[in-house]
Amino acid sequence: MNPVAAFPNVYFLGIGGIGMSALARWFQANGHRVSGYDKTATPLTEALSAEGIAVHYDDAVESIPKEVIDNQENTLVILTPAIPRDHKEWAWLRERGYDIRKRSQVLGLLTQGQRTIAVAGTHGKTTTSSMVAHLLHHAGVNCSAFLGGIAVNLNSNLLLAKPGDAAAVVVEADEYDRSFLTLHPDIAIVTSTDADHLDIYGDKDALVASFRQFVGQIKPGGTLIINHTADASVADAVPAGVRVVRYGLNPEQGPDLNAPNITARGHEFHFDLHSPQGNVAGLVLAVPGYHNVENMLAAAFAAQLEGVQTDTLKTAVAAYKGVKRRFEFIVTAGEEKVYVDDYAHHPREIEAFLRSLRALYPSKRLRVVFQPHLFTRTRDFAPGFSESLSIADEVVLLDIYPARELPIPGVTSELILSQITAPKKSLQTKDQVVAAAETDTDFDVLATVGAGDIDQLVPRLKNILNIRWNGAEA
Repeated sequence: MNPVAAFPNVYFLGIGGIGMSALARWFQANGHRVSGYDKTATPLTEALSAEGIAVHYDDAVESIPKEVIDNQENTLVILTPAIPRDHKEWAWLRERGYDIRKRSQVLGLLTQGQRTIAVAGTHGKTTTSSMVAHLLHHAGVNCSAFLGGIAVNLNSNLLLAKPGDAAAVVVEADEYDRSFLTLHPDIAIVTSTDADHLDIYGDKDALVASFRQFVGQIKPGGTLIINHTADASVADAVPAGVRVVRYGLNPEQGPDLNAPNITARGHEFHFDLHSPQGNVAGLVLAVPGYHNVENMLAAAFAAQLEGVQTDTLKTAVAAYKGVKRRFEFIVTAGEEKVYVDDYAHHPREIEAFLRSLRALYPSKRLRVVFQPHLFTRTRDFAPGFSESLSIADEVVLLDIYPARELPIPGVTSELILSQITAPKKSLQTKDQVVAAAETDTDFDVLATVGAGDIDQLVPRLKNILNIRWNGAEA
């Protein structure tokens, strides 16, 4: 039985978030009346409105739909941690005793009694979870998936299982606010445990302890698939009888699961799969990046555990098209010019992305436009950001995107800029970035990078560069 069937009305505070919108779509598809608030209109909220979900953008009690106000007992309120404590609607709903739950708690409810594949990690989890969902869906394995990005193959952040049959569920297990501790997976993938979200955890040891608790919740007889970069103590925390499989590009990194014979050919990465479930030769991944090969290793092994066979796995890997804003090629002009957009917002992510770009275009001039995300993350990791960004020939920094945070005195993009060793570096506004793209010829490869609203630049830069490089507007 649907564990949330008692709530015909579902109201979202922060409905436009990538994870929240996936849940909203699930409830809509399962016959609930769905509505919600978000701070600003985005293409994602506009898509929800087009799908019949009522969305408003003013924090006002009078904007809450009548069916929510008149039917408290039959209404579930789902909250994102990004909503501030002084939010008027949240305060009104709290005071009246509405059933208010975090997104993570609801995911925990929806995965109860289902075979669950949970993908965790401070980076890599969105791509890896989308890979798992794609491989299973391509192979005809009935599954649902709640993703933290728009999978290109699905053109959605939600995959719905076919009704009636037993189905697996793939979930992105978010460590922020310890959200993933509501999950009890059969298969858990841990892609990384690098320090992050120190505003929540305080230090890396507390973060690692949370990952240890997460893998300690793997069901009896389950499997942990863990990246070689993860803290070694995490794997030690699995319950008795849970299998541990370590993965990496080569046997030294991933003795159990690795990628022999890996080569980059154009935008494609070719490799073999060495796996405890059976080796597979001649895999082709059209989404570039050594880190994406690692992500696919974990996803492919999870698919093998779900019964996907060799020939099907090969065609499924070749058909994978990635996630929007993850190494997404926006404009290409032969082998000479390219514009790529990526969501990277942690020093390790940026390093992996830029090193892969360098591998693809070793002799090209690389300009990176980066928008730091959060004051706390900038404060905590400024030297790491500076080091990873210095891989580029030129670095352009935008102002910090605050998201849920208030400014911190002395914390600005200058903290990162001052330590960058790239030949050229500057602070610019979005308009200055666009103006430079129209006239400046001092780059061959352009990358926009960040998790804030830097994606607003993408359509503008796409049109400019298509005209400049290809002679036609996008």
